[in-house]
Amino acid sequence: MTATHVLYDAPGPRTRRRIRRGTAALLTALAAVLALVVARLSRQGQLDEAKWSPLVNPSDPRFGLVWDFLGGGLTATLQAAAVSIVLSLVLGSVLAVTRVTAAAWYRWAVVGFIELFRGVPVVLSVFFAARVLPEIGIDLPTMWFLVIGLTLYNSVVIAEVIRAGIQALPKGQAEAAYAIGLTRGATLRLILLPQAFRITLPVLIGQLVVVLKDTSLGFIISYEELLRRGQIAVQTLENPLQMFFVIGAIFILVNFSLSKLAEAVQRRLSRPGRSSGPPAVATTGTTT
Repeated sequence: MTATHVLYDAPGPRTRRRIRRGTAALLTALAAVLALVVARLSRQGQLDEAKWSPLVNPSDPRFGLVWDFLGGGLTATLQAAAVSIVLSLVLGSVLAVTRVTAAAWYRWAVVGFIELFRGVPVVLSVFFAARVLPEIGIDLPTMWFLVIGLTLYNSVVIAEVIRAGIQALPKGQAEAAYAIGLTRGATLRLILLPQAFRITLPVLIGQLVVVLKDTSLGFIISYEELLRRGQIAVQTLENPLQMFFVIGAIFILVNFSLSKLAEAVQRRLSRPGRSSGPPAVATTGTTT
């Protein structure tokens, strides 16, 4: 019996016929719905060349201006995502290590911080950073308010992932490190953390995709990332459906690339001859 059929019986001829009929019926229904949507869009003029031309026709004089404008927004999105990712990884690692090694009273403070920001919606964290920090005299560029909000949320999720990775390692590894004279800090830094990062790397990359998607929340604080730039362009071009369709496609392409990176990492880690370690743990984070 193959691994595919361990948890269920292989479908028989009658079941396979039912599956084929169900699949055909579903595809037919989806095609009908798609045709209906396209027909209605066409009747309302949403498929007219004039609405799509600034986005897809290089000969249109507005094409270059529009894409330069959107390109600046994409750059701002990637910048905010990159800074948030680095800070989230650093702060998340510190929180995870502190929760594992700190004294009980200090560990409870870390647990409280983690539970607080894990329970707060990320959009509220961003709004809090943009509205409260200037009131107490901390005036920063708009990008940093977005970065702070994203870091507060994603760092606590990453902290829990890394902590779970450390706890998934065999206890004998730490005991062996102590036996050869390594301190607790050296054991964590040289033995446990590298392995925890390795076994949780696919999960961490998945969380980094969440960070990238959450940068779209910058529009609520007027940070000119890709979505905000799209909103501004729509005011001139008057083609919201077409503009946001293209912006959605850009986000899908970027996130698909990151997902493929996660799959490549998983394949590399599972190659024969490489020590696999304990299985990767599941993330406790959620998307916005």
